[in-house]
Amino acid sequence: MISPRLCALLFGLLGLSLSASSSCRIRIPPHDQVARVARFVAHQVDWASMATISTHQPVVGQPFSNVFSVSDGPEGVSSGVPYMYLTHMEISVQDLEVNPLASLSMSLAQTEYCRQQGFDPQSPLCAHIILSGSVMEVNGTEADFAKKALFSRHPEMIDWPTDHNWFFAKFNITQVWVLDYFGGVKTVTPEEYFQADPRRKQH
Repeated sequence: MISPRLCALLFGLLGLSLSASSSCRIRIPPHDQVARVARFVAHQVDWASMATISTHQPVVGQPFSNVFSVSDGPEGVSSGVPYMYLTHMEISVQDLEVNPLASLSMSLAQTEYCRQQGFDPQSPLCAHIILSGSVMEVNGTEADFAKKALFSRHPEMIDWPTDHNWFFAKFNITQVWVLDYFGGVKTVTPEEYFQADPRRKQH
């Protein structure tokens, strides 16, 4: 099956509308399968908004939100773990060195899904997740997987300046919040989240 990103690229090159082919449509899991929805969103998006507790004047101690490229695995290979490529030169990373706790937000408004469906980014139907947890550096085989996950979906990273001392990190999830339908936010434990299969089930 052609991935939504590849579909969007092909149709864009051809000057065609995505609505011209249903095969390009992102198919989200049923909203009552909350953990699967969370895993689906985490794999579909390429970036996230991360809030840290600021250590910088004049907003010391206040929430500070910043954008980071993320990947939980190469296309079609979902680990559920958001990986990031970071440098200690970055302002939010400096916050994390003092307090590693953070919150990560991801939304299908970052994909074609909500536009295809006509959903406003703030609509509950435009599924998004909020992850609570902390950021920690990874090494060894996990760093190898993080590199493959990130560089396959963010190839520009390969050429980023080597003197920035980049390192691979993961968002260590302690709680998952999901808003994908009416009725308010739903919560998912890390165990439920990682056990879920984000792939669309075949009948």
